[in-house]
Amino acid sequence: MNKLSENNTRLASLDILRGFDLFLLVFFQPVLWVLARQLDVPFLNGILYQFDHEVWEGFRFWDLVMPLFLFMTGASMPFSLSKYKGVSGSYWPVYRRILKRVALLFIFGMIVQGNLLGLDSRHLVIYSNTLQSIAVGYFMAAVIQLHFSFKWQVGVTLLLLLLYWTPMTFLGDFTPEGNFAAQVDKCVLGRFRDGVYWNEDGSWSFSPHYTYTWIWSSLTFGVTVMLGAFAGKIMKEGKTDRKRVVRILSVAGLVLVGLGLLWSLQMPVIKRLWTGSMTLLSGGYCFLLMALFYYWIDYKGHTRGLAWLKVYGMNSITAYLLGEVVNFRCVAASVSYGLEQYLGTWYPVWLTFANYLILFLLLRAMYKCGLFLKV
Repeated sequence: MNKLSENNTRLASLDILRGFDLFLLVFFQPVLWVLARQLDVPFLNGILYQFDHEVWEGFRFWDLVMPLFLFMTGASMPFSLSKYKGVSGSYWPVYRRILKRVALLFIFGMIVQGNLLGLDSRHLVIYSNTLQSIAVGYFMAAVIQLHFSFKWQVGVTLLLLLLYWTPMTFLGDFTPEGNFAAQVDKCVLGRFRDGVYWNEDGSWSFSPHYTYTWIWSSLTFGVTVMLGAFAGKIMKEGKTDRKRVVRILSVAGLVLVGLGLLWSLQMPVIKRLWTGSMTLLSGGYCFLLMALFYYWIDYKGHTRGLAWLKVYGMNSITAYLLGEVVNFRCVAASVSYGLEQYLGTWYPVWLTFANYLILFLLLRAMYKCGLFLKV
């Protein structure tokens, strides 16, 4: 738990961009979907298309939400790790904090998507959630930043991409059934892989409809977090010339987008596999978003109309956990059930809106009290 006064030295753009990402995830998108279904207006279909994941090959706006979450984790690391790096002659104090965070994120991920609270081992899923990808990517990025110079950090990051690319290219294809990453998940996770369904005779099978991969994709999760760390390093070391920081972030973003599109000619952009081309493409978009927010907020000093996003950004893990696990619709229904007779088919829209409004009010109260839950 941290107090607000301890966070005054933070770059506002980091918290606001992270908050923007979480606001999209735990307010805007779910409310937009239920509202659009109720309105049933054809022109909204194009918007809804961008607020859903690509089925396989390609990239939509909604496919950027998870990479941005990982990227922002990395962007904060040069600031957070500098507090502990070199404090004593031993790395154990900083690794103790890192391992604690990794363990908590992994457990939280199992609570959100791994059926941990179901208390049923048959449906327990080990590795299947955004928080767990953050945990693995964060650990890899932390090791790289603690033990390598900047030049070697770039080299190791490129090596991770090469390690990912080699078997994906030569030991499989890029189809849902034939890709190498899916075979690794099936072999290592077995019945603890997401998408497993149980038959009446007690046997289990892999669902052909579940196409996300995690274990081999951890290599590119680490790359995404490292890209964020590079952005954080640029901002941390360029605070005396913020205009130059904007230029570097923008150029880096454009270069990464170009490289990602070029690589997609050989390795398709597939978010469900977190392919190398998708990693560079999404990383480039993240750099461009970071440049935009940094320019407007930290360089120009404009926060009016945006500061409220810190409510999400400074309690991002709490926002994600509550938004994904706790159903506040029950609270809304308990105190507003009388509205159903007047709202009719709009009542479910109200319950969805109220669900995420209650979450926002809780996060806002925590923000006002200076209560920030960290892992």
